[in-house]
Amino acid sequence: MTVPDPQFELLLAHLKEARGFDFTGYKRSSLGRRVNRRMSQVGVSGYGDYLDYLEVHPEEFTALFNTVLINVTSFFRDPDAWNYLGDEVLPQLLAAKEVNSPIRVWSAGCASGEEAYSLAMLFAEILGPDEFRDRVKVYATDVDEEQLAEARQATYPEESLSALSPERKERFFEHFAGRYVFRKDLRRTVIFGRNDLVQDSPISRVDLLLCRNTLMYFNAETQARILSRFHFALAGGGVLFLGKAEMLLSHSNLFLPIDLKRRIFRKVPQRLPAPVTFLPDPPDTPVHRELVGLDRLRNEAFLATPVAQIVVTSDGLVALTSRQAETMFGVSSRDVGRPFRDLDVSYRPAELRRYIEQAQLERRVARITDVEYPRGGDTAYLEVHVNPLVDTDGSLLGVALVFHDVTAARRMQEDLEQANHQLEDAYEELQSTNEELETTNEELQSTVEELETTNEELQSTNEELETMNEELQSTNDELQNINDELRDRSRELSAAEMFLDAVLTSLRAGVTVVNKELDIQVWNRQAEDLWGLRREEVIGQRFLSLDIGLPTDELWPLIRRALVGEGPQQTQLAAVNRRGRSIVVRVVCTPLLSDGAQPTGAILVMEQAEAGEQRSGDGGETRTTPA
Repeated sequence: MTVPDPQFELLLAHLKEARGFDFTGYKRSSLGRRVNRRMSQVGVSGYGDYLDYLEVHPEEFTALFNTVLINVTSFFRDPDAWNYLGDEVLPQLLAAKEVNSPIRVWSAGCASGEEAYSLAMLFAEILGPDEFRDRVKVYATDVDEEQLAEARQATYPEESLSALSPERKERFFEHFAGRYVFRKDLRRTVIFGRNDLVQDSPISRVDLLLCRNTLMYFNAETQARILSRFHFALAGGGVLFLGKAEMLLSHSNLFLPIDLKRRIFRKVPQRLPAPVTFLPDPPDTPVHRELVGLDRLRNEAFLATPVAQIVVTSDGLVALTSRQAETMFGVSSRDVGRPFRDLDVSYRPAELRRYIEQAQLERRVARITDVEYPRGGDTAYLEVHVNPLVDTDGSLLGVALVFHDVTAARRMQEDLEQANHQLEDAYEELQSTNEELETTNEELQSTVEELETTNEELQSTNEELETMNEELQSTNDELQNINDELRDRSRELSAAEMFLDAVLTSLRAGVTVVNKELDIQVWNRQAEDLWGLRREEVIGQRFLSLDIGLPTDELWPLIRRALVGEGPQQTQLAAVNRRGRSIVVRVVCTPLLSDGAQPTGAILVMEQAEAGEQRSGDGGETRTTPA
């Protein structure tokens, strides 16, 4: 597909408009092969016909996206690169961060989540689980909603964990219902969401960005656009981790290699353009020295203002900045002449662009209160005033952004509210304590009276106890005799149990005994060998709910007849033994009779049928016959 096919481009435009998937930046050769593969599967030859097919069969979108979006991933894919990242890169990255400062990580193109959870495991091993939960946020994004739904479940089959060491598997996963589930306390730090690298805004201020074997599907122009967004997303000194099939040789102005072989790069700080100086037109008349000195004085006064201020022209360009603005936001005279929307302060700590538009349209001050701004490991609170600047003729000159630091006032207000709450709580506790003391005094008076009465009762009781002691001594002698008899009976029962256990062990067939509630009472060693469950695992369990290779629900008719007193019954069933082999089992069910006439349970004898024996009936049904 060296020459663009108009019908193919119409198909891509329809996918973008109908479902929000923008494939226009993908390489046409690989994209065309995958679409053609799907078209051949549904029996459509032309792109126009396939477009009609999509409109008639909307469920085809899912199959097409699963074909185009090849989600190949695994835990710690390319172990050498991951080991280098964990041993060399991350310790240096963490050492450069302030103590207890947050760490933001972005896994772009996360597919079913294996690489995002690999990042979580690495950071948890380096920082420890507690510090990891407090400091790290892992943002994992993809365009495939089905893959994101699977990733959010955080459950994987055993074969997906083949790359993990036994220590990591035991430390970070829990085995449940035949699958492995990532630890819930660490899972909460991984946040999944949909993000299209081609058209959605990037996640900002990230320290580590992982995007492995994703860029190779895009053309050169789209790759450059995505890498520019990655550069914006990374914080200063941030690290970019790519896949083995991706290189950045033509983007050295954005990223420099830490280790080119393992595709690990560091962000290059952006070089700011030289400040633009706006010179007024030469005046027709000479400028007085006093006026020149006054302009300089005004400029210095603006620079020295104790609050952070930024003046933006009506065209959206930065005109003036104060020294306090440079200290707080890193904006200085070098940014004069740059579009304000290109500065970080335009959207952080608050989205200021819409307030600027509001102030320009309404020609009145716009105020933004309770703005939180991280500063030096702490949080500052700002109140931003957006003041329109209007000329004498009513025309708009620009806007002045004034950032008032109200952190001290905010904290004083919080301290005052907290003190008021504490005072109210103390007053309520004092009232409760006073009431409790009054109640306690009354209770103590009553207790004294009760103690006097109790003392008299104890004297009477003591006399009764002496009499009872004599009776208990006589009873103790009787109990000793009974205990001797019980010990003899216990020895007899132990011998009987050992004999019964020897009999059950000697049988070639598996034997289990259930009571009338179908709870298992006996489970011999041959039953363990046959089904792979030990006796201590099944004793007391309901027989029909066992998850073994034997279809226990098909035995209910036999057990029911045995429980109502019918004679022995037998059947043959298809089953799977503990080694996973298909076998035919002959089951004989006999009532368990005690001294009474009514059965108290059932005895099930299970034995593998010989090779020559066949199951009765057609279609896999079993036949029940008297034993």
